[in-house]
Amino acid sequence: MLSKFENDVVIVLAGEAGQGIQSIEGILSLLLKRSGYNYFSTSEFMSRVRGGVNSTEIRISSQEVNGFRNRIDILIPLSDKSVDHLKSRLTDQTLVIGEKDKTTYKKSIEVPFSDIAKEIGNKIFSNTVAAGFICGLLNVELQLCKDFIAEYFASKKQDIIDKNIIAISKGHKIGKDLEQIKITIDKSKKIQKHLLLTGAEAVSLGALAGGCNFVCAYPMSPATSVLENMASYSKDNDIIVEQVEDEIGVINMTLGAWYAGARAMATTSGGGFALMSEGISLCAMIESPLVMHIAQRPGPATGLPTRTEQGDLNLVLYAGHGDFPRIILAPGTLEEAFYQSRNAFNMSAKYQMPVFILTDQFFVDSKYNIENFDLDNFEIEESIVKTNPDYQRFAFTKDGLSPRGIPNHGKGLVCVDSDEHDESGHITEDFDIRVKMVDKRKHKLKLVEKDITPPKLIGKENYKTLVICWGSTFNTLKEALEELENEDISLLHFSWIYPLHKDTFDYLNKADKTIIVENNSSGQMAQLIRSTTGFAIDEEILKYNGLPFSVEELKQKITNLINKEKK
Repeated sequence: MLSKFENDVVIVLAGEAGQGIQSIEGILSLLLKRSGYNYFSTSEFMSRVRGGVNSTEIRISSQEVNGFRNRIDILIPLSDKSVDHLKSRLTDQTLVIGEKDKTTYKKSIEVPFSDIAKEIGNKIFSNTVAAGFICGLLNVELQLCKDFIAEYFASKKQDIIDKNIIAISKGHKIGKDLEQIKITIDKSKKIQKHLLLTGAEAVSLGALAGGCNFVCAYPMSPATSVLENMASYSKDNDIIVEQVEDEIGVINMTLGAWYAGARAMATTSGGGFALMSEGISLCAMIESPLVMHIAQRPGPATGLPTRTEQGDLNLVLYAGHGDFPRIILAPGTLEEAFYQSRNAFNMSAKYQMPVFILTDQFFVDSKYNIENFDLDNFEIEESIVKTNPDYQRFAFTKDGLSPRGIPNHGKGLVCVDSDEHDESGHITEDFDIRVKMVDKRKHKLKLVEKDITPPKLIGKENYKTLVICWGSTFNTLKEALEELENEDISLLHFSWIYPLHKDTFDYLNKADKTIIVENNSSGQMAQLIRSTTGFAIDEEILKYNGLPFSVEELKQKITNLINKEKK
């Protein structure tokens, strides 16, 4: 029986940790983008170095795609446990392709990837055979595949390069000649010029564009990829990258770097950020800039360390003791991740307060193609003054922002201390000065208001139902609503989380019904909206099993809520 896939196909690779699924995806992503296909991929991992079952979803489409799909059109299992692991996503239309002992499903086709690899010389080449097979299915030019493999393995010995070329060629022929499958997806030369990035790469490139020249972290999933990216960029850029002994060292080293005049960023996850609470308070007291990337994962404690969740908004919102201002951003697209990460450095330097960039495992590990970033009309603003002998680090000024000096840039003393202080930075217990300093710090939130990005409205302005989301749920939810084709429903996405934009209440109050979608168990964004505006959102769609939302489940859940209202 012929299996047809038109305009959009979901291919899932699944196997044990260590079997090379990410290697296959790495080859495919670049080859398919170079061939002109719209590409999206996302991965789910078990928390183990070997064994278990991991999977990577790859979507190829005639249209731009960047949302997670639950359905699987083609499954390529590399272990005998893969089918069982993904059984809830398999349908009667799913086609399972691979080794005979791993394809025990209704519709299956045997392709002996391992045997072909052994004929070439080693089972290790089975990943390249599988990549070639998928390229053959999608009619990617064979010569493009060969040229890419030669480039991809250029650092290896010629024998390894030659055998991988043979492997991708053999896989390509099987895929191209397979008569049981027909895939019809449009390609475009325009896509060949696109960027192909993960969320982690978008954050990292944004930091680089923002003038970041110091990065430190204690490795922690899923934030480590940002540290690794910045380390790779440091080879060609003036960046210091430091792996620190613990998270307390990370926050203090980052503050020390800003004090010395660097533009510094720390990257961590929720468990690591929890250890930085005292340092966050120090940041507030010394009015230091700070850019902090936090890739969320399920807690509490170690939780599910390789899974995804939007569970740390409250942690970031209330971290530290005492009252002080902060900015919280949560990009929903790669473009937002780049621009927000870039702009975070200027904002943090200007307002002398911490700026937090919230992502999550789903966001940092997802990859898709986008148009090039606009690098015009942006300047790196240092916001540093040359000090005079009478310099006062915490001087009261008309606009509420004290001039920020750094050591050895001028003749003044740059004195900072964790205790409450006077304008010169010296410790004080003067009650009047205490009140003035607290008010000065809090006043910065008023100053920030003019820079707040309004939430993004998708759909008609005269909506009846408003669906609200923040951060990484945007792309999947947007696709779900597009497929519902209900003109009475609009989408409101927040990428600037705190302080909330002044028009937030007006957006919500216009709707007859409001629904919020969050990847946590308590509706943390809904709580923030209510505490800030007094508006109580009608319905919540929450997910907290460690997996992202899919297009299909959001369509169903929103439809159920709409129909419930009609009854």
